[in-house]
Amino acid sequence: MSATRKILMLHGFSQNGVIFSKRLGALRKAIGMGIELVFIDAPIILQPIDLDGGLSNVIAASPDPALTPRAWWRVNPERTRAHGLEESLMVLRDVLRRDRFDGVFGFSQGAAMAALLAALLERPHAYEPFLVGGEAPHPRFQFCVAVSGFKVSDPISDKIFGGSYETPTLHVLGKTDVVVVEERSKALLSVSANARVEVHEGGHFVPSQAKWRTFWREYLRDPRQGVPSPWGLVSESQTSSGTDTPPTLDSPRVN
Repeated sequence: MSATRKILMLHGFSQNGVIFSKRLGALRKAIGMGIELVFIDAPIILQPIDLDGGLSNVIAASPDPALTPRAWWRVNPERTRAHGLEESLMVLRDVLRRDRFDGVFGFSQGAAMAALLAALLERPHAYEPFLVGGEAPHPRFQFCVAVSGFKVSDPISDKIFGGSYETPTLHVLGKTDVVVVEERSKALLSVSANARVEVHEGGHFVPSQAKWRTFWREYLRDPRQGVPSPWGLVSESQTSSGTDTPPTLDSPRVN
């Protein structure tokens, strides 16, 4: 029996590890045995002032810690600094010291952090507090998955990425994503030297339709094997209508 693959899972802004895990329930069920998804919490606890009105009312009304909204950083009004990024990098350093992961998978703000973390493991001396005994706390990731990702706007991020990073990265973009629009995703793509891009027909979420569940299962088992695009896959539970057309990165979006 092959060894279990372990993947570090980084949630989006205002989520946490429990919420992210529940939202990926269909994906977790589809991948089956042999892959362990490790969901962790970002260290920054958001307050009602940080959130949209509807979500802040839900959080204020619930004492359930599983609903506590978290973030990897807060942005300044000019969107040029990521306040709290240093704290999050230290939390991730400690996670990486304790365990070994084959890859990292992030959504939205977590995708931005996943790509930054992959780059930092390639260039650990770019941020010296991340080092343990003068070395990286963990080997380079074999792969990175960034769903609705973007490039962190902060001087620390600029130094870590340098010109580009080499970790093979799957960038999954939503054709109708109005939260992370195409221009922001392209900024991350511009520093991803070994990028693969897949576009789904939806918005700001991790796609989990039948063809995507098949794709995720095969890709996470072995990202190096050249898994066909979800648009070229037909799962056992999927009927083919012959009418689907794969979206492209240059498909029009609402900004």
